[in-house]
Amino acid sequence: MTERIYKLLQQRINANQIFLNEPMSKHTTFKIGGPAEIFIKIKTIEELQYIIKIVKQENIQLTVIGNGSNILVLDKGIKGIVIKICLDEIKVEDDEIYVQSGTLLSKVCNVAYRNSLSGLEFAFGIPGSIGGAVKMNAGAYGGEMKDIVIETTYIDNDLNIKTITNEKHEFKYRHSIFSDNNHIILYTKLKLKKDIHEKIKERMDANSSNRKKKQPIEYPSAGSVFKRGDNYITAQLIDNLGLKGYNIGDAYISEKHAGFIINKNQATAEEVMELIDYIKLKVYEKYNVNLNLEIEILGE
Repeated sequence: MTERIYKLLQQRINANQIFLNEPMSKHTTFKIGGPAEIFIKIKTIEELQYIIKIVKQENIQLTVIGNGSNILVLDKGIKGIVIKICLDEIKVEDDEIYVQSGTLLSKVCNVAYRNSLSGLEFAFGIPGSIGGAVKMNAGAYGGEMKDIVIETTYIDNDLNIKTITNEKHEFKYRHSIFSDNNHIILYTKLKLKKDIHEKIKERMDANSSNRKKKQPIEYPSAGSVFKRGDNYITAQLIDNLGLKGYNIGDAYISEKHAGFIINKNQATAEEVMELIDYIKLKVYEKYNVNLNLEIEILGE
């Protein structure tokens, strides 16, 4: 079956964009994960439409990733087709930025800075793509995507291309309408505001410096593993339990930030999952709190 699907894909997609049994450890910031049965780098909306057609026609699983910065892929990998969105066009018009979903946040931040546009400084240093940031309403240092998104254009399961305005995103803490459906974000329009070049740079540098001091960016990770609660900060609970530095195999609770699990060498997804379960159990035993994951678990 894989061979047949591979041949179908090659009719419309360049062979050098299609990979069989591709290790997902190469495509996640955790550097962990088994193989994707078929892995495709998507460079045009037409390619994406063609893949959705094949997926429906052949009744196979489709998984979509951006920069792989907020996911843990399990050790057996992912069945079906995994697509990495590589659409990364940016256009600036006055105080608005049109940006395709595969564009790295760092690139958008730098374009905003060069155009003296403020409002995106909070995202500087977040290693994700704009599509992932919109999907999970990424935020830091007092800012969130919901503050700057005007509208998002996406493709649904029936190949319809639709656009929704900010309020239709149903933005909440680390959540949007795209967290609950299979629609694929194509591009987003952001509304920023003019500001002095130097002040924007100052805020970007301050956020970057803060991240280096407080987060274990020197190790592979998927960012904060758990969501914070309404009345608690998860990393504090884990820290209070004295769990910093605790490990299962090569999966460690960061000594710099207890909310991060890091891959110190060759950690497996199984080790990370065991560590997640251990943290959840200890926090529940001590504080009667059920922790919710911020990262997404993919595969089997």
